[in-house]
Amino acid sequence: MDDLTTIAKYRTVEQLVEIVQEAKAQGKTVVLGNGAFDLLHVGHVRYLQGAKALGDLLIVAVNSDVSVRSIKGSTRPILQEYDRICLVAAIAAVDYVTSFDDTKVSRLLRTLKPDIHAKGTDYRTPEQVPEAAVVAEYGGRTALVGDPKDHSTTDIIGKIRSL
Repeated sequence: MDDLTTIAKYRTVEQLVEIVQEAKAQGKTVVLGNGAFDLLHVGHVRYLQGAKALGDLLIVAVNSDVSVRSIKGSTRPILQEYDRICLVAAIAAVDYVTSFDDTKVSRLLRTLKPDIHAKGTDYRTPEQVPEAAVVAEYGGRTALVGDPKDHSTTDIIGKIRSL
């Protein structure tokens, strides 16, 4: 894998702990978004723009290749972790990017304790987000952002296969 430290917005979880603590000490609102971001599309961009609008600092956690494979199967991800992180980091709304190996982002939420955990409109209510209880445990809130779920990497792959 390529060296993640060459990506200007990339930070390790340990670095992010300090960044989050400093931001909160300054009264800033920290937002965490997450996802696989395999074959980046307009839905992803709108989700991240919506997440940034909720606060001052947007951290995006990208599922590692191992994590994506365990969630979506052996044919995924299409783009490798380094490439997906580069693409997410290129979005203006994103302040920092990290990666995680788990299938859920619960452990990272408990470590960073962002004020807001932003998720896309795959869910009908914030309470339906699998990690909502974790966020509530430490006093944060879960928010749904982005446009309607009309875009999907799986659908894009299906279109390409049908050509």
